[in-house]
Amino acid sequence: MPNSVAAPSPAHTTIFRAIAVFLSFPLVLAGCSSVQQVRNLVTGPPSPYLSGYIGNVVADEPVAALAGRDVLARGGNAADAAAAVGMALAVTLPSRASLGGGGACLAYRAGDRQGPTAFLFTPIAGSAATGPDGRPAAVPMTARGLFLMQARYGSVTFDDLVKPAARLARSGITVSRALADDLEAVSGPLLADQAASAIFARPGSSGPVQAGDQLVQPDLANTLDRIALSGVGDLYTGLLWQSFADGAAQAHGGLSASDIRNAVPGEGAPLQIAAGADTVAFLPPPADGGLGAAAAFRAIQAGGNPDGVAEAAVSAWRASHPAGAGNADLAGEAQAMVAPSGGGAGLGRLPASTAFTVIDRKGGAVACALTMDNLFGTGRIAGTTGIVLGASPARLPTPLLAAAIAWTPSAGTLRAAVAGSGQNQAAEAVALATSNVLRGQPAAPVTETGRVNAIACPRGQDRCTARADPRGNGLATRSD
Repeated sequence: MPNSVAAPSPAHTTIFRAIAVFLSFPLVLAGCSSVQQVRNLVTGPPSPYLSGYIGNVVADEPVAALAGRDVLARGGNAADAAAAVGMALAVTLPSRASLGGGGACLAYRAGDRQGPTAFLFTPIAGSAATGPDGRPAAVPMTARGLFLMQARYGSVTFDDLVKPAARLARSGITVSRALADDLEAVSGPLLADQAASAIFARPGSSGPVQAGDQLVQPDLANTLDRIALSGVGDLYTGLLWQSFADGAAQAHGGLSASDIRNAVPGEGAPLQIAAGADTVAFLPPPADGGLGAAAAFRAIQAGGNPDGVAEAAVSAWRASHPAGAGNADLAGEAQAMVAPSGGGAGLGRLPASTAFTVIDRKGGAVACALTMDNLFGTGRIAGTTGIVLGASPARLPTPLLAAAIAWTPSAGTLRAAVAGSGQNQAAEAVALATSNVLRGQPAAPVTETGRVNAIACPRGQDRCTARADPRGNGLATRSD
């Protein structure tokens, strides 16, 4: 006889029904939450990270670039990621991007046919006397500038973007080649300062920490924790403001409490140049490297040689505008000087800067350049805040802060985001790289000393490629 399966007895049926009711009972009470809990037991909790294309980050220091990529992967936009990169650089590359310095950014919102906005938070000179051992310091602008940019264009709370930097400072970073090279260049005068030596000297050695060493910055971690908890304003009007002002005075930085309190970043229109169906926006003064980049870009468009054009344009501008005068909107006045009629004097050797670019999965973009107006600024620390004091622009010339964003106004689509560093050729490098990208050519290398971090989107924002200058120590993150 063929095999058969016996039907369950009435007693078994009752038991099965009771088990089914018992198992379904908590699901009915808890609804979707318990359903998700059961799914989590089987498949694990849902990932907090996006899948697929998320955007790109390019920066001169790898750990900071990865901090920005993590923000993009968690659903943040370009402004969120750029703020995270800037705050992380204050930990990972304080030689060029401390909270004691400043900079400038261009920010573009996906689909915006009107183009980017410029955010200007360049270093400002202090007004107090420094004394015989003084090293005039810059008013700290970085935190306020990044906050303003992210408040206008971002999508999350700023404290979420400060916390990763605080964790890096507290748990320690692996010193990158970028930071190690900067330390080697100024180790003598930097480590002569006791407070700076306590941070940057290699334990058991008279020299600086080396690439691959661990660097822990507990005072800076406390400062960043305080900013995350109480807001950026605490550094300018609160208890942290008083600690910074006292520390700057002890370091003979020439900063008064009112200098710090009254330091306000600006925002406004960038310089713009049409390039066929596209338009390119450049940083306006006081980030006058953008003026130089715009002048060189126009020379390239006209079929001329851009060599020396950027420096000549900036030299002419600086001859009529005092350094360190603030962050006023000067774009309208500068636009008329994009095509200078003649040559100009050189600028002398300019200080260091750093640059980074970010785009998100929707086509938003940010391009920034930051500076300390000198490697490690004054080489001194603002008391117990752990912040390296930037150098005053009244004492040293300011670097060429240069960045550009290209977009197609008719479609509201991003074409490129480029930011440059590299002493005197930073502005020319941005002009050449932007021109190359719009013509479908590699962004870098373009000049001998200029360095660019570029993201190109030749066929829309879902087909973007990121590139760090191959001669530097930076990182371009993958898009997915």
